[in-house]
Amino acid sequence: MIRPAPPAPPDPLLEISAHTLAHYRRFAEGYRAGTWDHDVSQNIAALLAAIEGPPPLRILDLGCGPGRDLLAFSDLGHEPVGLDGCPEFVAMAKAASGCPVWLQDLLALELPAGRFDGVFANAVLFHVPSQALPRVLAELKAALRPAGALLASNPRGANEEGFADGRYACFYDFATWRRQVEAAGFELLEQYYRPPGKPRHLQPWLVTVWRNPAEA
Repeated sequence: MIRPAPPAPPDPLLEISAHTLAHYRRFAEGYRAGTWDHDVSQNIAALLAAIEGPPPLRILDLGCGPGRDLLAFSDLGHEPVGLDGCPEFVAMAKAASGCPVWLQDLLALELPAGRFDGVFANAVLFHVPSQALPRVLAELKAALRPAGALLASNPRGANEEGFADGRYACFYDFATWRRQVEAAGFELLEQYYRPPGKPRHLQPWLVTVWRNPAEA
């Protein structure tokens, strides 16, 4: 008698991601209301300044949420594509921006090679467990054209990792974050803390801008 194969054991990293996405699904409307008016124009300008080439630029808004920044890139005349793992956010982002938005988990990305001039990863990569970060960064690098740019904005810390307020989070210091992204093959262009104009202890966000080195 042939017995069916036992089910594959669950992937612990995907389970972590599922818990985080479940949190955003529960609070999607409140998150939209609470973040829609946040001003991240400094980050948008930093990414666009780092990209060489004429507009319109092809931008991947990674973890686009309800679509605030998709709309900003579109209004500036660029060609953004959103990506989020929360179905509620995908629907909101499509409705708000009229842009294409892909429903994908950060830990199960399917990105076209060399498609984008820039990746805007605003308040999203800190949800990737450190064990999975090298793979995710490699996938983002492969999706960028040579000399394309990546902007990452993450809450800074002392390299703590785990669940916080129902979401998985990694709070890197600059040195650790720099080592991680440089190991993936990116070149650092710029680093700053946010929000601007405040003392460092009131700047919880670490922003870094990176280039995908041009092929020889």
